[in-house]
Amino acid sequence: MNPFLIVIIVFGLFIFLSSFFTVKQQTAVIIERFGKFLSIRQSGLQLKIPLIDRIAGRVNLKIQQLDVIIETKTKDNVFVKLKVSVQFMVVKETVYDAFYKLEYPHDQITSYVFDVVRAEVPKLKLDDVFERKDDIAIAVKRELNEAMTTYGYTIINTLVTDIDPDIQVKNAMNRINAADREKTVAEFEAEASRIRIVAKAQAEAESKKLQGQGIADQRREIARGLVESVDVLNKVGINSQEASALIVVTQHYDTLQAIGADTNSNLILLPNSPQAGSDMLNNMVASFSASNQVGEMMKKTKRIKPAAHHTDYVEPEEPETEV
Repeated sequence: MNPFLIVIIVFGLFIFLSSFFTVKQQTAVIIERFGKFLSIRQSGLQLKIPLIDRIAGRVNLKIQQLDVIIETKTKDNVFVKLKVSVQFMVVKETVYDAFYKLEYPHDQITSYVFDVVRAEVPKLKLDDVFERKDDIAIAVKRELNEAMTTYGYTIINTLVTDIDPDIQVKNAMNRINAADREKTVAEFEAEASRIRIVAKAQAEAESKKLQGQGIADQRREIARGLVESVDVLNKVGINSQEASALIVVTQHYDTLQAIGADTNSNLILLPNSPQAGSDMLNNMVASFSASNQVGEMMKKTKRIKPAAHHTDYVEPEEPETEV
C-alpha cells in the first residue's frame, strides 16, 4: 500500500475523532470559532468542526470554597487573624460572563473579603469580634453578592471559621478567665462555709434550748417530788424540818451509792462524812433565814422616807469701830 495513502488515512481518522468530545457533569465548555465565541456546551457527548472550532475553556459549575486569612486590628488595638470561608458557584445561565469577564475569580473574591473585614473589625473590640462574627460574615456576603453577580458568580455562604488573636493576648485572656473562675469558686466556698456556720449555730442554739427545757422540766419534777414527799411525811407526824433533813440525808447516801457503783469513776464527793447531810441541811436553813432577814430589812428601808433639812445661813455683822 502506498505510504502516502496510509498517512492520509491516519490523518483523516485523527480529524474525525477530534470532532467529538465529552463534557463532564456540572461542567460547561466554551467553544470558539477562529477565536470568537461560538457556543456553550453542557454535559454529554458533543461535536465540533475540526481545525475550525476549538475548546476555549471549561467552567466548573460546582459549589467551590475559598479560604481567606486576614490579619487586622480591633478597636482596642489588638491584632487578630480571621479565617473567612467563602462558598460560591457559577450560575449556569451566566457562564459566558464568568468565563470572559473575570479572569481570576479567586483573587477578586479575596480582595473583597479583605476590604470588608478590614472595614468592619476595626469598629469592634476583641470580645465583640467573637460575639458578632456572624455579622461580619453577613457583611462579607452582602458585599460579595453585589460585586460578583456582575461576573456571573453567586455567593452561597460566608463563614468566619476562626478568630486567632496574638499569643500574648490569648495568654492574658486565659489568665483573666482563670482568675474570674477562681473568684467564683472562692465566693461559692465562702457561701458554703457561711451556711455551715449558720446551720451549726442554729443547731447548737436549738440544742441549748432543748437542754434548758430538759433541765427546767427535771428540776420542776424534782421540786414536785420533794413537795409530795414532805406532804407524805407530814401526814405521819413528821414536821417539815425533819422531813427536809430526812430527804437531804437520803439523797446524800443515794449519791454515794451511785458513785460507788461506777468502778471507773474519778468523781470525789466532799464532804462524805455521816453528818455531812445534816450539816448541809443546817447550812441551807441558815442561808435561807439570813436571806429572808436581809429582804425584810430592805423592805423596811424602802418604807422610811428621808426628812427634809433646811439650813439658813446668816451673814455675821461687822463690829462697829469708834474713831
